[in-house]
Amino acid sequence: MDAFLKRKGKKAPKKIESKSKPENTQGSLSTCFGKSAKADGYSSKDSKSSNSTLIKTRSKIPAIEDVEMEVEDESKTRYQPWVEKYRPNKIDEVSHQSEVVSALSKSVETGKVPHLLLYGPPGTGKTSTILALSKELFGPKFYRSRILELNASDDRGIGMVREKIKKFAQKKIAKAVDSEYPCPPVQLIILDEADSMTVDAQSALRRTIEVYSAQTRFCIICNYVSKIIEPLASRCVKFRFTPISEEAQIKRLEYICDKEEIKHDPSALPALVEVTDGDMRKSIMMLQSAGRSYETEKLTADDIYEVSGKIPTHVIQEIWEQIANLADGDTDISELAENVIQEGFDIMQLLSQLIDLITQENIRSVSDLKKARIAEVCAETEFKLIKGGSEELNVSYLFMSIGNILSS
Repeated sequence: MDAFLKRKGKKAPKKIESKSKPENTQGSLSTCFGKSAKADGYSSKDSKSSNSTLIKTRSKIPAIEDVEMEVEDESKTRYQPWVEKYRPNKIDEVSHQSEVVSALSKSVETGKVPHLLLYGPPGTGKTSTILALSKELFGPKFYRSRILELNASDDRGIGMVREKIKKFAQKKIAKAVDSEYPCPPVQLIILDEADSMTVDAQSALRRTIEVYSAQTRFCIICNYVSKIIEPLASRCVKFRFTPISEEAQIKRLEYICDKEEIKHDPSALPALVEVTDGDMRKSIMMLQSAGRSYETEKLTADDIYEVSGKIPTHVIQEIWEQIANLADGDTDISELAENVIQEGFDIMQLLSQLIDLITQENIRSVSDLKKARIAEVCAETEFKLIKGGSEELNVSYLFMSIGNILSS
């Protein structure tokens, strides 16, 4: 090729020699950035100081995980049911059950817990008491591992006793030493609403209590102690929970209103206690519903009645007076029944409140025989409504029958 070019009188192109050493890419990049930094009047020392400032700034910013945990804890507290939020954590915080509190406080001091049977009306603190006792006995460290809480109304058959209860009772317990809590070497099985259990399940439970009593304690909670078989009840120490007084309920509800910043009229809380029939759990739940519904307003007795669905007392009195005036011809029964239905009142609730009204002593001179006949008419109307009867016809029949009984 070179000889050919020489003959044509042209010079051959110079050969490009490749270097044996590879280029230092990092050095070239640093050189390039170094030149640009110097051109902009920005030295490497300034770069180091800016990096250190950036690191310090980042260290002050909280981690995303921490922020998420804080938001999660705040949301749990905000949307947590008030029944759980204000549940007692200690035995001494249980209200209006002085005998039960004094007896179980000794169990906390000695660390000895027998089999328990807690019975009484709903909403009197049975479940809260045994949970508070468990927290004081085992503490937060062993509370979850030593407690099995079951609702017998969900699984009330003998299969629950054989599978869940027996399996938990067979667990071996290691000695746990906690200087702040008694932490006895036993575990606790809580059976809530045990009066819903079948007789076969209760009989199987009796045998389980006998076999595993050395390492397991049982707490049976029910509303009606008569539905617990005698062989099972005789193996437990019985504690009766009395209905909570109106003063104690109002005091507790006022405490919750202060914590949640709920404004209310003086008549609101007594109306709430009246509507819930002394059920403390139901009162707290209804207070939360009313508080969320009327956040910017002051709670009144009418608001409580509206949230609960209960007919106001003055409305029941007006209906009763119009029925009593039937003999004088001043009342149109069909129009009265139509108005009651159009107001959207629950007819079953109306029947219940009419029964409560006729049992009062200050009712208009009505003999016991007439009260019994009125109660019979209310029961007949309730039966017809359950079977799918017309509300308008049955309410008209109810008002007409009561009017005839009063006028006879």
